[in-house]
Amino acid sequence: MTPGARNPDDTAAQPLRSDAERNRGRIIAAARSVFARDGLNASMASVAREAGVGIATIFRHFPAKEDLVAAVFADRMDAYADAVAVALDDPDPWHGFVGYIEAACAMQAADYGFADVLTTTFPTAKALEARRNEAYEGMVRLIGRAKETGRLREDFDPSDLVLLHMANAGVVNATGDAAPDAWRRVVALFVQSFEAPARGPLPASPEHEALYRAMLRAAPAGPVAPAPNSKS
Repeated sequence: MTPGARNPDDTAAQPLRSDAERNRGRIIAAARSVFARDGLNASMASVAREAGVGIATIFRHFPAKEDLVAAVFADRMDAYADAVAVALDDPDPWHGFVGYIEAACAMQAADYGFADVLTTTFPTAKALEARRNEAYEGMVRLIGRAKETGRLREDFDPSDLVLLHMANAGVVNATGDAAPDAWRRVVALFVQSFEAPARGPLPASPEHEALYRAMLRAAPAGPVAPAPNSKS
């Protein structure tokens, strides 16, 4: 080949790369819409229909459902971690604590998929889980500060926030468009039960390892990816 001459394959390869990038964007946008409407139990086939691509195309970009979930909800998890940071910056720890709860539960109510994400763990989605862990560590500090003010009951445990998100996810998914603000009453009831003085002792909180297993079990199972030579 003459130095500087273009390889004929180069011009053919570039559109393929552009098409692949466009398909990836369409898949993420479609999954965002489908998961927000139907939650994480929505099938990959429904995402493919929404995106207008074949199921094999989805699996070429996202070999497992967890990979797609991580791509769709990375920005939501960033916003969730930011809500914890905002709460930590509040000069009134109790106000910050309540503000965080209301913000996080509102995010669940606005997106059925994210309602599920906050109650599910995805071991292979390293970046998503790192952000979740960062938020959790911030929550632990926030809880400690709120207790120091005397406004948060002393027997409150970080696992209680996980249980709150599980309860809120159930309410959000059960009420849907029929009673879209029902979650607000549930959250207010929880917040009032968190405030000191406590009306009575609580049962023991679940072991953190047991709660982790529950979140792991909640992870949506996706179908097996098609064989590599499958057509889209």
